[in-house]
Amino acid sequence: MYDNEQTVELLKKKNWHISFAESCTGGLCCARLVDVPSASYVLCASFVTYAESAKMKLVGVKEETLQDHGVVSEEVAGEMAEGAARAAECEVGVGISGVAGPSGGTEQTPVGTVCFGFSIKGNVTTFTKHFGNLGRSAVREAAVCFVFQELVRELNTTV
Repeated sequence: MYDNEQTVELLKKKNWHISFAESCTGGLCCARLVDVPSASYVLCASFVTYAESAKMKLVGVKEETLQDHGVVSEEVAGEMAEGAARAAECEVGVGISGVAGPSGGTEQTPVGTVCFGFSIKGNVTTFTKHFGNLGRSAVREAAVCFVFQELVRELNTTV
């Protein structure tokens, strides 16, 4: 069973629902979840918040957080996750923001850097992964794989 299928099954068992706020993945996490036939039981909504203004307006990322930490930061990803869960009124929210490339990286945030936020029943965890300059599609795919691996891990340990 793939991680996206396990995610759906775990959410169904808990009778929980999920929402995504995606930036660099552009909706791929939601699409991967919808690949599972029973996704309709667990998916509330998904937001593609590519622009900073969309992050603020749709999922409530604070302007100060963007200014203080930058758009590709665990702080922003965490607020995206919380905001997605809040906006969709569901138990699980996921936020993803990163630099898929081929340009846009800096010394502090090189191409291939992706930050993740997971809000589960109000508890937020964040991560930063450096996938490297693998190419835009490969970075996005690696980010999606990480999201579902982490969701399975967290859902298996959350009561």
